[in-house]
Amino acid sequence: MPHVFITLLLTLAGRVLVSAHSFVSNININGLSYDGFRPTEPDAHPIAIGWSTTAFDQGYVNQTGYRTEEIVCHRGAMNAKGHAPISVGGVVHLQWNGWPGSHKGPVLDYLAPCGKSCETVDKNYLRFFKINHVGLVDGSEVPGFWGSDQLIANNNSWMVEIPQQIQPGFYVLRTEIIALHNASNEIGAQNYPQCINLQVTGDGTNVPSGFLGSELYDPEDPSMHLDISGGVSSYKIPGPAPIAGVETVALSHPLPTGSGTPLTGTDTGTAPTSAPTVTSRNTAK
Repeated sequence: MPHVFITLLLTLAGRVLVSAHSFVSNININGLSYDGFRPTEPDAHPIAIGWSTTAFDQGYVNQTGYRTEEIVCHRGAMNAKGHAPISVGGVVHLQWNGWPGSHKGPVLDYLAPCGKSCETVDKNYLRFFKINHVGLVDGSEVPGFWGSDQLIANNNSWMVEIPQQIQPGFYVLRTEIIALHNASNEIGAQNYPQCINLQVTGDGTNVPSGFLGSELYDPEDPSMHLDISGGVSSYKIPGPAPIAGVETVALSHPLPTGSGTPLTGTDTGTAPTSAPTVTSRNTAK
């Protein structure tokens, strides 16, 4: 009987690991940790900087949602009630709540200006421009080494720099992993978008043109329909090209030294101007 019980527990645990994917639990900026939305405890942090969702299964959006509001900031997304300050050139450190190694694919980052407030903006009118992406890094061994593998190796975390040229204001940072392990199926691509409210400070002057969330991806894009299990030698990362003049941060895992207090409304905060060293863009095929 004990063996049966243990086997049952292992089976159930396996099912949990298969069904539970992930989310951004914390956002670290200038040494301070801010709360993201955690579907495992949705009411624990009412004033967070991460948008809430109804993806309580920690699941995904597939090609059936690419032309809907689901792809903007995930299923049932609602505005975060706070935001965090950051200066241009600053780095956002995004801590995911784990990531399954089998779910390989690109990692992408976008910004969209909110106007007067990201806490009240209509997500359907946000226009996103891409500031970073990493796709297939090395295809020499099946099924390849991807942006998602870099994220896993960095303690399941990601880093993205706010471009120096960006005009100050309120922005939604949209970070996303696209899992391709089932992309050989008709609607097998799995998108995991997460949205974060930021207030960018600095002396930049550029607000790049962008795309509505429902315009970012084509459901028929070959980059969403492929079989990586047999190996791929090249990969065109979905979505628009990154804006000119952006760089990919060399990944590291700095530990926060304290908790950040989200700002609300049109409150302003002081954002340090120092930023981690950046390197040239990672090779992404």
